Amino acid sequence: MKRTTLRHLRVRPLVGDPTRGQLLAGPLVIPCALGRSGMTRHKREGDGASPRGSFRLRAGYYRPDLYAARPGTPLPLRATRREDGWCDDARDRRYNRPLPLPCPGVSAERLWREDGLYDLVVDLDYNRGPIRPGRGSAIFLHCARPGYLPTEGCIALAKPDLIRLLRRIGPATRLRIG
Repeated sequence: MKRTTLRHLRVRPLVGDPTRGQLLAGPLVIPCALGRSGMTRHKREGDGASPRGSFRLRAGYYRPDLYAARPGTPLPLRATRREDGWCDDARDRRYNRPLPLPCPGVSAERLWREDGLYDLVVDLDYNRGPIRPGRGSAIFLHCARPGYLPTEGCIALAKPDLIRLLRRIGPATRLRIG
């Protein structure tokens, strides 16, 4: 039986530009954006760096108002709701976990965004077990800004590339950054 999902993905930085990279997916080489501070082994909340390491692809979200049907992928994927957020407040017990918005007094990323970055988003399972406050949160594989502008620490692909990649990744796929 032919395997339909990729076991490994790799992200490597471009020579001369630590904020841009390539995602290697089997024979495909896909351009990507990296964190504004490049890559690091010692990730901290707000440092703007993409964490080096190997991460499983936990699950994902998609904007149901933009897709007539759930994008095809073996990954668990659910429709984003307007109230979906992700806690990035290291003082809160829900740090680096989804939470409902609004959440007064707690800093959180909004998953339903107007800029298109989270139209499709995959949780990279960074700092998820055990969760260490202040070591970084909301590290995702998501849609890139035009021109592959740097991220806050995530890996970002052009939306068509991310849609194509979703078909080939599943819960057993690991993403190595660095």
